[in-house]
Amino acid sequence: MSIGFWQILVVLLLILVIFGSSRIKSVGSDLGKAFKGFKKEIKEEDDPDRDS
Repeated sequence: MSIGFWQILVVLLLILVIFGSSRIKSVGSDLGKAFKGFKKEIKEEDDPDRDS
């Protein structure tokens, strides 16, 4: 049994109804900022010219 398109759509609609669009937008932007910060730190860690 696999997950179909309609099941994913229903789950996404339930999440939208429960949390609201503004809350989902803020969570998405927070995750994006966290991911950018993580990538920046990984890049700086690999930089041999970094002063530590």
